[in-house]
Amino acid sequence: MDLLPILIDWFPYLLSGVAATLGLVLVALGIGVLIGLPMALGQVYSSRPVRYIIGIYVWFFRGLPILVLLFLFWFGIFPAIGLGDLSAFVVGAVVLGLRGAAYQSQIFRGAIQSVGEGQMIAARSLGMSRFTAIHSVVLPQAMRIALPGWSNEYPNILTDSAVCYAIGVAELLTITSRMVTQTHITMPIYLAAAGIFIILNYGGLRVLHGLEKRVAVPGFGAGGM
Repeated sequence: MDLLPILIDWFPYLLSGVAATLGLVLVALGIGVLIGLPMALGQVYSSRPVRYIIGIYVWFFRGLPILVLLFLFWFGIFPAIGLGDLSAFVVGAVVLGLRGAAYQSQIFRGAIQSVGEGQMIAARSLGMSRFTAIHSVVLPQAMRIALPGWSNEYPNILTDSAVCYAIGVAELLTITSRMVTQTHITMPIYLAAAGIFIILNYGGLRVLHGLEKRVAVPGFGAGGM
């Protein structure tokens, strides 16, 4: 059986799978920043009990496989707190985001710590509050330093998104698996899916690397901060 007509017939469904995959990645990246950055600030500037609680969060989400986390939230945690009616897409995106936040918090923490303490001292000596100094002096520098490392989260979450197949998210792997079931063509279809993942990976990294160059400051780096 010729593969090209099958791909043409299934193109709208493949497109929906690609859209779902990218949606998972973008939502998860957003959740990761929204949670990971405050956790990084907490690890650097907060009290020991707060750092300890954040450390437990990081240990938990980095220590469990993504499939275990998906099942834990899909079958256990969300139903137990009255959120059992959430869609598989929402659960998948949230779990990917919560796990991504654990990794991103460490990227942001390292970037914040690489900004020299003299920056904070100088800002405070000018009359800035601690919050203003962090917001206006430390973070703008730290985010530039963190961007290359943070960009690597895109391919990580992209590859992890395929595991959401296990809870029924209609992402790319789910669609291609349905194609295999109905057409009984296995390897060519999965190779086509692999090719699409490679294109998404490469394309996303090109965009993020372009962003890195756009915000880069000549001569700026962590070494002299």
